[in-house]
Amino acid sequence: MPAFDELSRKFQNDPIQGHGMDLRPVSERQGVRVFASSFASPVSGRVPGVLVMPDRPGRFPVILFGHWMMAGSPMRNHTEFLEEAIVYARAGALCLLLDTPLVREGVTEDPDFTHGQEPKAALQMAREWRRALDILLARKDADATRVAYVGHSFSAGVGAKLAGVEKRIQSFVLMANTYSLREFIYDDQNAELKAWRGKVGETAIQTYLRQFPWDDSLPFVRHAAPSAVFLQNGRSDTDLPESTVRKSLEYFSGPKRIEFYDAGHALDSAARLDRARWLQSRLGWKTLDLNALASIPPLR
Repeated sequence: MPAFDELSRKFQNDPIQGHGMDLRPVSERQGVRVFASSFASPVSGRVPGVLVMPDRPGRFPVILFGHWMMAGSPMRNHTEFLEEAIVYARAGALCLLLDTPLVREGVTEDPDFTHGQEPKAALQMAREWRRALDILLARKDADATRVAYVGHSFSAGVGAKLAGVEKRIQSFVLMANTYSLREFIYDDQNAELKAWRGKVGETAIQTYLRQFPWDDSLPFVRHAAPSAVFLQNGRSDTDLPESTVRKSLEYFSGPKRIEFYDAGHALDSAARLDRARWLQSRLGWKTLDLNALASIPPLR
């Protein structure tokens, strides 16, 4: 595997060009304004999303939300975290929710994993989050000393890369993932993966690992310090055995916490409340509406 410095260079962007982010008002909630957002990707095209912000002056912490991409889910885009972000914005936070490259208009799934559609998308998304930070932290109402990232599934993997290369983010919540790709692939307790290895063959797997070395989060999480990381996983998530996930925790170099919930890959309200309390301790809100967070419908 290439050295960390070589891998991290893949995540660098050229200096920002242009005026930043286009914002179009979408709606207002009590104490909150919601904008459709768009900015130029440092890789290709434009990055769509939503910015949710307090409807009052101030200097606020920043939270970046990266969604899951569960097939068949009507919330496999930025809408996964929209209601949660509204509660945080009401408490006093600038919340940015972006759509990943793989759910954008005109993109179709490539069934051949060896083409690297997912690791290429993860690299692109990480670079786009870094560009988003360039834009957000230039705002007078953004507090650069209080920045958090919340990522679920695919976006937890993106967040793991950011933990190594993006030191402007001090707090990470990473949900429903594991962080050593080789240990995940070669987990003999996972019958489905064992069958998959037999189907695709060792040559294809090793070629993939050589071609897309950044897809393994291990080199990045070893450089997570001084950022704090909170890992959340479900005990009923059959793709992510608890023993494998717990071993991942060892690799994070900074302050770290892990919790498991009686839930599957989507996690549950208990996980939402736990991360809200953890984020409150990290970002310094005086008040946070936990009842509103608890009333958000389950992820579908």
